[in-house]
Amino acid sequence: MPHVLVAGVLHPAGLDLLRAAPGVTVHHVEDNAAAAYLPHLAEADALVVRTQPVTAAALAAAPRLRIVSRHGVGYDSVDVAALKARGITLAVVGDVNSLSVAEHAMMLILAAAKRLRQADLAVREAGRWDWRNRMEPVELAGRRLLILGYGRIGRHLARMALAFGMEVRAFSPSVQAAGWPEGPVSPVTLDEGLPWADVVAVNAPKRARPLIGAAELARMKPSAILVNTARGGVVDETALVAALRGGRLAAAALDVFEDEPPPPDHPLLTLDQVILTPHIGGVTAEAARRMSVQSVRNVLDFFAGRLDPALCVPL
Repeated sequence: MPHVLVAGVLHPAGLDLLRAAPGVTVHHVEDNAAAAYLPHLAEADALVVRTQPVTAAALAAAPRLRIVSRHGVGYDSVDVAALKARGITLAVVGDVNSLSVAEHAMMLILAAAKRLRQADLAVREAGRWDWRNRMEPVELAGRRLLILGYGRIGRHLARMALAFGMEVRAFSPSVQAAGWPEGPVSPVTLDEGLPWADVVAVNAPKRARPLIGAAELARMKPSAILVNTARGGVVDETALVAALRGGRLAAAALDVFEDEPPPPDHPLLTLDQVILTPHIGGVTAEAARRMSVQSVRNVLDFFAGRLDPALCVPL
């Protein structure tokens, strides 16, 4: 009888599916804190985990563990090498939240272009109404969008931006190597795309070093907007703050951070031209339900011998 440890807050639909499964026992640790689930690992045959890190030390305390199912598509918080050494399967949820993330990215692009934060403060705070006369908001129609990462999220975002009348190009070496899809979006290199773009939207996976650092920011227009809905660390936050403070970038909108939550003294929190959201791009009610159900289904399918190989991370 497999025992499943669920770490973090999950939509009830997934928990209901798990608890209704015959021959399965469940322990749910609702606390999202990184260490909250660790004392319960020794009895776990399977782990369903939100964003908490799964380290080699944690795995050493889980002698029965056979599968880790991520409540999401990213797995940079999981020690893949430690899983491989133990022969533990790592599963992700597939295409269940890409539309939600793309919508969030489009919302952030609009909010930054229309200077939503400043506009809101102009109404709420006495003496700021005349901000409207500075005419800072811009139209998206005719503007150029560079999408970094042209997978499912990037392609959803491209369709939305094209509907707003934007011109769209994308940087995605992996997609280009596999064969660029037909359509109105053409591939470019970073060197070509960054100085061309009015808006840069980051949807690329995390790498060993930031994809957007000081050198890349220096290639962008001073009037440009940077949006990151990918992962913290894909954009160098120190370099981004310097570019914004130095007037070398007009605005930024971030849903992800190197440290989550960012510390209260983080300089990004002091900048009016920055819009911040708490890593909620893929956490709509609809996507949360789909992620919860699929992350649980991965575990049940694993023990039934029918886990979809497409949802397994190659180790």
